[in-house]
Parts: sequence; structure tokens; C-alpha cells
Amino acid sequence: MSSLSASAAGPPPFRDPALPLRKRVDDLLERLTLDERIAMLHQCVPAVPRLGVGSFRTGSEALHGVSWRGVATVFPQAVGLGATWDEDLVHRVAEAVSDELRAFHHHRPLVGGGAPHSLQAWAPVLNLLRDPRWGRNEEGYSEDPLHTGRLGEALCRGLSGDHPAYLRAAPVLKHFLAYNNEDDRCTTSSGLRPRVLHEYDLAAFRPVVASGAATGAMAAYNLVNGRPCHVSPLIEAELRRWAEPTGHELFVVSDAEAPSHLVDLEEYFDDHAESHAAALKAGIDSFTDHGEDSATPVGRLREALERGLIDGADVDRAVRRQLELRFRLGEFDPELDPYAGIGPEVIDCTEHRDLARHAATDSVVLLKNEGLLPLDPARTPRIAVIGPLADTLCEDWYSGTMPYQVSVAAGLSAALGVHGGEVVREEGADRIALRSGTTGEVLGKTAFDVADWGRGVLTLRDAGTGRYLSLKADDSLAADQEVLKSWEIHETFRLEPAGDGAVLLRSVRTGRYAAVDPAGGRVTVTALTPDAAERWQREMLRDGAAEARAAAETADAAVVVLGNHPLINGRETEDRAGLGLPGTQEALLRTVAAARPGTALVVMSSYPYAVDWADEHLPAVVWTSHGGQETGHALAAVLLGEAEPAGRLPQTWYRGEDPLPYPLDYDVIKAGWTYQYHRAAPLYPFGHGLSYTDFAYSDLSLSQPSTGQDGSVDVTVTLANTGRRTGSEVVQLYVRALDARYEAPRRRLADFRKVRLDPGESRELTFPLPADRLAHWSVATGAFTVDPGGYEITVGRSAEHPVLTARLTVTGRAPAPRVVVGRRTLTVDFDDHADTTIVDATCTSGDAVTPADPARPATLLFRDVDLSGAVRVEAETALECAGSGQARLELRAGDRLLAEIGVPVTGDRYTWTAVAADLAAPPAGVHDLWLTLHGGFRLASFSFTTSGGAD
Repeated sequence: MSSLSASAAGPPPFRDPALPLRKRVDDLLERLTLDERIAMLHQCVPAVPRLGVGSFRTGSEALHGVSWRGVATVFPQAVGLGATWDEDLVHRVAEAVSDELRAFHHHRPLVGGGAPHSLQAWAPVLNLLRDPRWGRNEEGYSEDPLHTGRLGEALCRGLSGDHPAYLRAAPVLKHFLAYNNEDDRCTTSSGLRPRVLHEYDLAAFRPVVASGAATGAMAAYNLVNGRPCHVSPLIEAELRRWAEPTGHELFVVSDAEAPSHLVDLEEYFDDHAESHAAALKAGIDSFTDHGEDSATPVGRLREALERGLIDGADVDRAVRRQLELRFRLGEFDPELDPYAGIGPEVIDCTEHRDLARHAATDSVVLLKNEGLLPLDPARTPRIAVIGPLADTLCEDWYSGTMPYQVSVAAGLSAALGVHGGEVVREEGADRIALRSGTTGEVLGKTAFDVADWGRGVLTLRDAGTGRYLSLKADDSLAADQEVLKSWEIHETFRLEPAGDGAVLLRSVRTGRYAAVDPAGGRVTVTALTPDAAERWQREMLRDGAAEARAAAETADAAVVVLGNHPLINGRETEDRAGLGLPGTQEALLRTVAAARPGTALVVMSSYPYAVDWADEHLPAVVWTSHGGQETGHALAAVLLGEAEPAGRLPQTWYRGEDPLPYPLDYDVIKAGWTYQYHRAAPLYPFGHGLSYTDFAYSDLSLSQPSTGQDGSVDVTVTLANTGRRTGSEVVQLYVRALDARYEAPRRRLADFRKVRLDPGESRELTFPLPADRLAHWSVATGAFTVDPGGYEITVGRSAEHPVLTARLTVTGRAPAPRVVVGRRTLTVDFDDHADTTIVDATCTSGDAVTPADPARPATLLFRDVDLSGAVRVEAETALECAGSGQARLELRAGDRLLAEIGVPVTGDRYTWTAVAADLAAPPAGVHDLWLTLHGGFRLASFSFTTSGGAD
């Protein structure tokens, strides 16, 4: 394609805003040389001065405020916004965030120059909170796909604005797909059977994309069914297919360094040119790799072009999507851009501060209350606020820099002060000195306040300055860090017993121990073994638990604030090991409760905790996420009754003794994840949250008792505030299939609405319920289907608190038996399984099944299979190398053996062959079909035929 020159008669067509967007994009694309187009495939896009096209950069983090750009309004973490169950509020938060992003883009240049701050917002995160141990739990909204999709769409619409032609910001959905573990995240594979894929993981992304609210997506680090997400066929087959009716294509970006991981960590391709070509052809439009060094990724793509692995059309597709986005962001029409006039004064403006307080307040969840809350300032004028999070707020990796901080203690102090009350602040931390056994000197010549974050991980804060002890680049130690906010945390340590009362100081980051130079006394963290480490005497200067007990004894009530630091023990790259509070925090809570029975626990955390003891022994338990700058004002308002606790849990809080499934078991159906499939009673269920007022439900009715498989009914219920206070209730509508032929969810959220009512007020609510909300993915037909039969429609206060129930009948033709004769059946389309792993059939497409352990047989079940007329079976197998025994496939109809087929070695996992056998006793009618895999081979499909043949 040749480059066009501008017409002498005037500006080129791409500068003409009167032309259709597609024509403008095509014109500019044609004017770019091939080298210029290839250069646009990197995150940092260079300017094209000859065309007057400026530089461009993908991606600004904007999950709950503008991140990494300096001071900006910080709203509650995404999981906290999820707890609001309030789409309008999330939309308003997103409007504020995008306004501030616009201000940074136009008025705050990047340090070091280059392209302005990107208006492409890398938010929201639509990954479902399947496992509460996930290190990035704080970034998601919910464990439920409908809830996540609704709030994700609200955030996208708030970010993008409401102009028909121009975007305020361009939201990008993260992270596609099935990303819910941090440990070894770049090499682990999320096994998704088709029902889980379509009913659960895709279900959070589908409505947001189909609505047109999203402009892009980011591929995830992990693999799905053995194939890296960055070369997943689902990018085109699902994401872009959903977007087609919207008239705009999605602009898909890679996650940081993920293109290189395809070779370096995942070893999925032989070289980088091959891997980058595969990613481009799979639908990755922009490569976030090697930081700002575009030469390496661009060079790999240029090599791929030279080798014929990609062609100009592949490059053009990706560049066209980028250019369309840039036009929509107003880059080429600054005089028409309705958002160009947003000024720097919006950053941390009064309206955004008020909104931050509103969001933080509405995200607070009252988990338990036996009359202690709300606290009455007249009866409890003196409140002890105790704990490691009592008088501090934390930023997470995707937080902006808070312009100010209102801690819980500060918020309660200000609120109580109006009534003449006071707050007693006590962290409950031990104050220690570490005295060198070699020199007798105290480390840092200061005392340290010790915070235990669990698993033996400590932070040491200088008692005089409040700054954290930090490991420096030269291996020395200095207490000079005001906050913990870096990719690599250098401020966490362990104090390991060394005998005779001595301890060793060990860096969590490096694993090395502190050593002391006996000549000069210099302390460096360089010792590789305990024997080479310095022995320190831990001198207790203040007993934190005793101080906390004393504070509680002198108070009228106690509020204990416990939880996590978002960058320690459960963060990006690191999952949590369990659900329990750190042992010292649990002990502190029990100490305070023993001294002051009127104790409320406030859990400030990025994820659920198993607070079984607190639930059993305390009169009140409250949860908030790390709620941003206004956290203290918000909690004070709720604790003192100036605001209602309006939040509801966006995920299940499990009990401590509940043995959760294996973290890498992504089969939510069989493993029993989330409220939909988990059988054991939770500590606090999905959707749970108490109020200070009372609500009554009545008059549940359906517009008709039955509907067709493509029909709809209206569900109507009356909600009344029967209490004495204005309050908010989240009305939750659940559905359940009765007598399902498949393993149906125990219940599934079908709709919800947040309603605010004054005392004595009632309101009739109507929920449209289309039959497709009752659908499940049929593995027999490869499509969503609504089975005829009975369904239970429930209105409840949570997933485990139904209030009213009605029965709906769906009419229609009953599903026919599964057809397998004369048809290729994919083995991944099983109804049930045991000891299997889903893997990739080829590098580019298709799934197969293999035993999880080649030494143990794996089984697949296909229910209600019509085997009439079948006399022969054929299967597609691949076997890289022979194992200890004969690899073979066994097929049974019920208990009857149909065939046993030996599986030959093919030499490669992607080299497939057909194996076949005549059926020993041709069956008739409908049976449950069992396939048993012996040995480490892969099975992609099978088919039955009505004619025999030679083996």
C-alpha cells in the first residue's frame, strides 16, 4: 500500500470531521508507511510529524481513581464499589475519574515527556471473585457474573461519557479470561469446561461488550485450557463477535510483558517472532512489552513480517482499530471535542471529595449487629479505636495518591467532638528495640513499632518518625519510607527465633539475614544462612496488647480495626494462603473484647476473612474495603448512625473450617465455588448486609404462571420500610431450576435493585424476567437453552435468606436425547468428569481432554446419549510418547463394555490420529455413555457410525 500525500487543495480527508469515521480512518491508514504502521503496534506509539499525527500511548490505570499520576481523588476499591450494588453511584464515580483523567491528559505532562497521559482507561476488572484467596480480589466487583457485568457496564458508561461521537475516556475490560490466581499466574492454566466458560467466565464480559459500553479489552496473563490467553481464539470468536452489532471494534491490548512470556516463561512458541505473529493474528492490537523500549517488540513483529508469519493485512487490522479509538477520543478534532475544556481544577475538587465520601459510606457492610450499633455519643462519649488500621489508611497498587487521609480514628474523633466526646487511639503494636549481640548497639538507634500482617511477615516503623524500616539497594537498612507503595516491597521482615531469646532479622524480599560488620558496626542484609546472621536481642519497650486492654477499659465502647495491607500477603503476584486473620490481630481482638464487651470489629480489607470467633462472641461486625481518602468519615457516619449501612456483600464469606477447593480448580460447578454451587453454610452469604431499619416484603406475584422458552414474565413485589429510619435495601431476585437434568446452580442471581425508602414508605417493584435468564449452556447442542419445567423465583435479602417464593413453569418441547451417531462429538462437551484436565488441541484452536495424572484413569460422562444404529466408534487421539503401560480408550454404555481401543504414539501432542473399533455388542436406545482414558494421551473427539470397518 503506498503512502498518500496531502492534497494541495486543503487538509487531507482524515482531518474532515464531516466524513464518516470509517472513511477518515481508512484515509489516514493509507497515508502511513508500512514501517509507521508496524511502529504503532507497540504501547508507545511514535508521532508521524509529516502527517501532523502526534504520539500516542495506551493505558492509564483508573480502577477506582486515576493511578500513578500523582494526587487524585481515591474512591473505594472495586470490591468496595461492588458492595454498593449501586449502578448509578458507580457511574458517577466513573464520570469523576474520567474527568480527572482528562485533566491529567491536557494539563499534567508525563515526567520525561513523550505522549500525554493516555485517555484509554484500563478499567474495569471483570474477573470474577471465584476464590477469595486471590491476591487481586480487591480489583473485582463480585463473585457473580450478572452483578459484575451490571457494575462493569455502569463504570464503562461513566468513563466514556454520553456524547454520540466522542469519548471522554476509553474503557478497557480486564483481564480476558478466567484470571483468578496470582501464584505462577503466567504459567498456570484455568480449565474451563464449556458450561463454566459460557455460564460463568464469559457471562461477566458478554453484556458489557454487547451493550457497546466497552471500547477494548486486555488479555490475561494465564492460560485457558492449556493455551495462553494472548493467543486465544476466544478474542475473535467471542469478544469481537459480541461487539459487531455495536458498529465499533474492540481495541485489544496485551498485559505488561505478556507477549514475551509466550516464549520466555510459557515456552509455548519457539521464538519471539513466531509468538508475536500468533498474538497479532489472534487479535492483540497493541503490545505492552519492554516498557518504553519499542524497538524490541517492533523488531520482532518486523521479523515476523519478513518471515511471512504475518502480512500487511494483519498489521492494518490492528492499526485501524487503534486509529478508530484515537478519532473517537477527539485527538484529530480538538475544536469539536466536548471534553477538551476539562481543567485541572477538577482533580480533588469539592464535588469529588463529596462523592468519595458517599461511595465509601455506601460501601460499608454491617455483617452482624446485636444492638451495639449505632453507637450513641451520649451513652458512649469515650470510644477506644484500636488496631493496626485504626489510625492509618492504605493505598493499593492501583490507587492514586490520596490528597488527604481520614482514618477511622480521625473520622470518629471529628464526629464525636461535635457531641463533646473523645477518641482514644491505640494501635496495639509492640514497641521493641533490636540490640546487636556483636556491638551492643540498637538497630537504627531507635525503637520500632511492630505490625504483624500474618505468616510471620512484619513491618517495623520508627517509633519517632513513623517511617518504615526499608532495605536499600546497597543492602543497608534505613527507616525512611512513609508509605508502602512500590512493585517490590522492601519493608517487610521476619524475626526468626535463634535460641537463648535471640532473634534473626530476615528480609522477606531477598530471604537474606541482617549481618553486622564487627569492625565498623555497619548493618547490611547480606547473610545467606542463619549461622552467618547477626543475633539480636528483642527488647520489649511497650506491650501493645496491654496498652490496648488499658485503652478499652477506660472507654465506653471499643472499635477494633483489623485487616490487611493491600501490598503484603495477598497482592498482585501473590495469593493468600488462607482466610484467617493474622494471629496477632485475632489475639488483640480477643484481648480488647475481654476488657470491653461492647466491642465492634471493623474489618478493613481487600477480601473476606473467616472471622468465626468474632461472629460468635462480639455484638457487632462491620466490613469495608480500603475505601480511599474518606474512609474514616464514612465509617464514623455508619458507626454513629448518621448514615445507614447500605452495603451488601459482593462475595461469600466462608467459615474458617470450610475446606475450600483447590485454588486452580476453575470448574465452579464440580468444585463447588461461589454461592451458586457451594454446599456448606457460609459465615456470611453473598448479598448479605444488615440495616438499622426494618424492611418487609409482600405480594410477590408473576404476571403469568407460565411462559414459553423464548418468553418473559414480570415479577412484582412490594417493599416497605417498617422501621423508624430512612434506609436502603437491595432487593435480590434469584432463580432455580427444579428437577434439572443437569447440575443446576443452587440459585442464581437474575436481577437486583437498590431502593431507598423513608419510614413507613412502601414501593411496588417490577422486575422483567426474560426466559433466557433461566438458560444454561447445553453441551449437547452447543448453545444456551431453557429447559421446559418448573423454576423457583425467589426474592431475598441474600443468596441464603429467601423471603418470598413463586413458581414459574416454562413450556415447550422437552430436550431430545443427545445425538452422537453420525456426528463428531467434542470430548470437552462432557456432562461430568473425574480426574481430567482440559488442554489445547492445537496452538491456535480447539480443546481436548487428558488424564490429570497419566497413572490414574480419567472418566468422562455423556448423559442420555442415543446410540441407536451405532456399530463402530472412531476417536481422535494424540500421544507424545509411550508411558509405563498401554494407552487405551474404553467406552461403556452404562455397565456394558462397548469397545476398548489401543492408542498409538503420534510423537507430538499436536499430532493427531484416528483410532477406531467395531462395537462388541451394538447397543440400542438411550444410555449414559462413559469414556475412560488410560494413559497420558489426549482425546479431542469421538463419533459413532452405522457401518463397520477394519481396525
